Amino acid sequence: MPKAKITSNSTAPLGTTSGVSRTPVKINSGGTPKWYLAIMFLFMIVGLAWLIINYLAGPSIPVMMELGPWNYAIGFGLFLIGLLMTMGWR
Repeated sequence: MPKAKITSNSTAPLGTTSGVSRTPVKINSGGTPKWYLAIMFLFMIVGLAWLIINYLAGPSIPVMMELGPWNYAIGFGLFLIGLLMTMGWR
């Protein structure tokens, strides 16, 4: 069977490479800013410190004594905010 003539303006048939690369390319966006990391770790450290201080000296601190069981919600809440921020860390 005779082959078809290929002209310069014809498109490449399916299944052939046309010079376009299909491999994924990593885009460097610069990473996470330093202030984001500082705030993220600050939330985790303050939340953990709140829980430790509440456990060790909670009854002797008037503000923590008034909050009662809400101290656990505050400590775990701050720590959880820091953990949720780790999802945005690159």
